[in-house]
Amino acid sequence: MKNLLLIPLGTFLLLSCNNSEKKDNALLDERISKIENGLESNLQIQYGDSLIKSVYNLEDRMRELKIPGLSIAVLNDGEIEWARGYGIADSLEDRKVDTETLFQAGSISKPIAATRALQLSEQGLLDLDENINTYLTSWKLPDNEFTRSEKVTTRRILNHTAGLSVWGFPGYARGETIPSIPDILDGKGNTDSVRVFKEPGESWRYSGGGYTIMQQLIADLENESFDVILRNEVLNPLKMQFSTYENPLPEKYHSIAASGYREDGTIVDGQWHIYPEMAAAGLWTTPSELLLWAQEVQKILMTQEAGLLDVETINEMLTPNEDSQGLGPYVLDLTFGHGGADEGFRAELLVWKETANAVAVMVNSDQGSTIIRELLLSVVREYGLPEYAPRKRIFKRQSHDSLSRFTGKYDFNDSGQARIVVRDDGLEVTGDLFSDVIFLWPEADSTFFNKETGTRYHFILKDNKAVGLKFSRLEGEKID
Repeated sequence: MKNLLLIPLGTFLLLSCNNSEKKDNALLDERISKIENGLESNLQIQYGDSLIKSVYNLEDRMRELKIPGLSIAVLNDGEIEWARGYGIADSLEDRKVDTETLFQAGSISKPIAATRALQLSEQGLLDLDENINTYLTSWKLPDNEFTRSEKVTTRRILNHTAGLSVWGFPGYARGETIPSIPDILDGKGNTDSVRVFKEPGESWRYSGGGYTIMQQLIADLENESFDVILRNEVLNPLKMQFSTYENPLPEKYHSIAASGYREDGTIVDGQWHIYPEMAAAGLWTTPSELLLWAQEVQKILMTQEAGLLDVETINEMLTPNEDSQGLGPYVLDLTFGHGGADEGFRAELLVWKETANAVAVMVNSDQGSTIIRELLLSVVREYGLPEYAPRKRIFKRQSHDSLSRFTGKYDFNDSGQARIVVRDDGLEVTGDLFSDVIFLWPEADSTFFNKETGTRYHFILKDNKAVGLKFSRLEGEKID
């Protein structure tokens, strides 16, 4: 009699588990649907009595922005809860994006690369505060008047305070001759030479050139190619099995690699660019695998138990300087992460410090930054996460005469120049400092904001006339 009762009880338990699983899946599908249909405009402008704000469907928004493909992964309660791909990875081959499609990570390459430098520090093989020329053997950074009292160190490279030039890299088209790293550092590639242009430690200045020096330092120190080192010491231990720093991308990956696309929807020549500057911009990966790195760093931070790196190292990595820069990732009060931009690709990795949540989004389009921000806002709202909100601006009308105080030419030293004229109810900004025309709306007497992005521009006034302009860590002087 007892044995007969066991059968229906087991069947009941199995049915209960199946029903519970179906309910969980239905709830997750509902959550994902809300996210897909709730993209919220990043910039929300109070214009008189109206609030300029939009809500989008993900796939409709992709078509509107001419974005071929997008991939996202979400970490919740310390585990990857879901990942999805949307759209086309390659229009020539009619390949769709899935969760294993590789994208170029751009500058998200930097915090992953920084992991190896920090490992070497833990092993006593690299002093983060020692002159980098102590470790470089195949190339040396030339000293100059800026390095007399202060030196370029690995720590300063990691947090972008080394005073080094070359902000970023355009990469090389497939078929082009790829220069060596020493040649790139000496300006024999398609960028200027990487040199010290201000005293190390003086202030923050983003430098992909600095990370390229670090790439050479790691290769010299370990007598091995950088991509092999990162695979063996970082990617493999984290089970990032599809990820690679190899450039050019080996043939075996081509069938799962997304092609990059321009803002007008046309494909990048050769499908993607090659980045020998691997530490700065060369990582190929997926959102799910980026979350494996985030998950490990987050776990060490939250549990204060060692993992791939020691607790003290993670605490140091995630201690920001005054410019919100840690040793690799940017670091805010409640989050850390990094963005990425290669030719035809955009990406963002956002990780929370106090809850086991993270999001990674990768897009194969130069237009990707807009939809990434909108999608992140939708995820944050659905999961009730803090410290990530839309930009809100208030339009404060000024007269034509008032706007005329800001017209003229502004020089931003090595970053370029900008010319400002009055246009309609705001200011039009052009020049080699920008790739497109920028339109500014007034928010206060001397503060304006970019009508498309919300970035604030602060004019410096003297006798009620502009003499300078500050925005996005840049400062220019009015010269005309």
